[in-house]
Amino acid sequence: QVQLVESGGGLVQAGESLRLSCAASGRTFRTNAMGWFRQAPGKEREFVAAISWGGSTTWYTESVKGRFTISRDNAKNTQYLQMNSLTPEDTAVYYCVAFALPNYSNNNRPSYWGQGTQVTVSS
Repeated sequence: QVQLVESGGGLVQAGESLRLSCAASGRTFRTNAMGWFRQAPGKEREFVAAISWGGSTTWYTESVKGRFTISRDNAKNTQYLQMNSLTPEDTAVYYCVAFALPNYSNNNRPSYWGQGTQVTVSS
């Protein structure tokens, strides 16, 4: 059974940082792009960041560029999202995803989803 399990969410104040982790099990994703989506209360789920299979290419939504950094460790079948300078607008449930292809494009929908981890940023 394939599982993506997120951890690292929590409650922080504006300007602080959090690091999300996503551990994959049941299969290896070292040949797949991986990424993060988020869903804020009352809003649609949105793309946040993605990373290519080897980690050499990354993609970010405009609102997190310069603040968030996505990375992965294929030996551990794990990916990370370092989130700095958090604002209340970053409050959301963050979902770890894996794609079927080695690289991300906005036409690709995730093939696997984690259960999500809550990130709450207070002002």
